[in-house]
Amino acid sequence: MDLLELSDQGMTWETLFVRGGFPDPLLAPTDAWSFRLRRDFIRTFLERELAWMHPRLPAEALSRLWTMLAHGQGGLLNAARLAGSLGVAVRTLNRYLGVLFDLLLVRRLLPFRANIGKRLVKSPRVYLRDSGFVHALLSLSGFEAVAGHPVAGASWKGFVIENLLAVVPDRTAASFFRTAAGAEMDLVLDLPGGERWAIEAKWARVPRPTKGFHLARGALAPDRTFLVGTGPARASRDDGVEVIPLRDLAAALAARSR
Repeated sequence: MDLLELSDQGMTWETLFVRGGFPDPLLAPTDAWSFRLRRDFIRTFLERELAWMHPRLPAEALSRLWTMLAHGQGGLLNAARLAGSLGVAVRTLNRYLGVLFDLLLVRRLLPFRANIGKRLVKSPRVYLRDSGFVHALLSLSGFEAVAGHPVAGASWKGFVIENLLAVVPDRTAASFFRTAAGAEMDLVLDLPGGERWAIEAKWARVPRPTKGFHLARGALAPDRTFLVGTGPARASRDDGVEVIPLRDLAAALAARSR
């Protein structure tokens, strides 16, 4: 379930963020119950279902990989480092990741590619697609535990990206932007018809742009630029950047799909 599907459930974005979008954990009566369901799912999936589908994939190695990805949520993919930490060859590591990509458990967000006269990062970013799994793998059972953990900001970015990509129009090209000089934008959407939206997610009720954000905006020249924070307020800044709640931005994209 995504944020727009939650409107009839009487739940807040905080609940969806902490528990993730799988119905059973999301609708559990307590956070503790939801946490147990997610942990049980992870164990059952790795030890039984994945082993049945891919007998050559060791459950223990995949469990460690999944936990490593949770700790590094949204980081640039460094296959050599991950392979070294797991004690496997890079080719083996890429095979493990390929299975997780194919099963839609992990997202590989590709870097923006264009000839704009900048040294662009070439490695993809890697996100666990369900925020509830991120938090379960890191033993974070409730909102306060998540909010006080260093992963909160990266988990929020992944949550924003997944909820937006769930509702974008068909044929939308999604990427992130980062240069060697520090210009960065979490999500770039090239919509059908040629319009470009640039989106930055901030773990703050009142998000504020950084120098890297402004540099990225200048290089991308988007038609619209958004800052998505955790607060409910919507505002337009003097520089043309739109501060917007995630639900409102998701609704605007969903309207483009109709």
